[in-house]
Formats: sequence, structure tokens, C-alpha cells
Amino acid sequence: MRHRVTGRKLGRTASHRRATLSALSTSLIQHKRIRTTLAKAKATQRTIEPIITRAKLAHRNETSGETKDVHARRIIARFIKNPAIVKELFDEIAPKVADRNGGYTRVVKLGQRDGDGAHLAIIELVDYNEAVAKKAKQKKKAAKAAPAKPEKKKEEETVEAQEEKVDREVAEEEETSQPESDIKNETPPEDTGEETQSGGKKEE
Repeated sequence: MRHRVTGRKLGRTASHRRATLSALSTSLIQHKRIRTTLAKAKATQRTIEPIITRAKLAHRNETSGETKDVHARRIIARFIKNPAIVKELFDEIAPKVADRNGGYTRVVKLGQRDGDGAHLAIIELVDYNEAVAKKAKQKKKAAKAAPAKPEKKKEEETVEAQEEKVDREVAEEEETSQPESDIKNETPPEDTGEETQSGGKKEE
């Protein structure tokens, strides 16, 4: 029994679990909102909150006149492996959450997944939910408007191709076919040795 042991195993070994939480935390800082299972979302929340707090305190000390807190950046870089994401955390996220006393993230339940019945959830940064929603709305609107013109153009090209094909077939039929009246009016070629009905040749 795991009495008085906090945290979730997530069906992984210690090293695999640490790598999973590191990847989820990095994605959360980069995209501001990620969709995962409920267990992973709660585990990520417990992991990312202290990291954001350390970055916020470092930013507060730096703005008060102290030198750049390299130690805090190195501590976080041990868990967040991407230097660009660490820079974004200190330069963009930390100033935005400077006045917030904890509770930087939110977990929203989404229900169960169809395949295996796993409980899904969204974990997002509270101060960025409006920006993410606005960006998603603009992306959806652009996706709806963009394919309309190519489809219309493609439809017009298809109609023109069909019309050209019909015209070509009609022209070919006119060339190959000949009216019956022309066939009846045709006269046989003259033959001096034309045979009579009795089988003999006509005398000149």
C-alpha cells in the first residue's frame, strides 16, 4: 500500500514519468493550453505551478534592482530542456503572472474518450485563456473561408471540361455519320460493259 505517498505513477517508471511531465510542462508553456488525460493534467498542474512561482519570484527580484537570477534559470532548465521555452517563461509568462498569488493553471474536464474510456481534460494557463480562445476562433474562421474559392474554381474547371468533351464528341459524330439522303442520291459509276438482267452484256 502506498500510504501517505503523494503523486501519481501514471503507469510509468520514475525516469519515464519525469520525462512525460517535462514534455507536458514544456508544451503547456509553449502553447498555453494542452489536451491530455485527467490524471496527466493533474500531475502536470502539480509540477508546473512551483516552476512558474520560481520564475515569478526571480522576475520580481530582477525588477526590484537585483542582478539577473541565473540560478533560478538553471534550476528550471534542469526540468525544462528547451532554452527557448525557459526564456519565454521568464520574459513573457513571469511578468504576466507577477500579481497572481498562485493558481496559474486551470484543469477543465472533457468527459471520457471513446476508444478506451479514459477521462480527458484540458489544462491551460489562466492568464492566456482569452488569447488562446481568440486565436482558435480566428483560425477556425480562416479555415472556413479559405477552401471556398479553390472549390468554386475547381467546379468551374470541371464544368468547362465537360462542355469541351461534349462538343468534341458531337463533332466526331458529325464527321463519321453521313445522312441517308446523300446515300440515296449517289449514282453508280458508268460501266461500258454493264450486264443486263438476262446475264448478257448490252449491245452498243
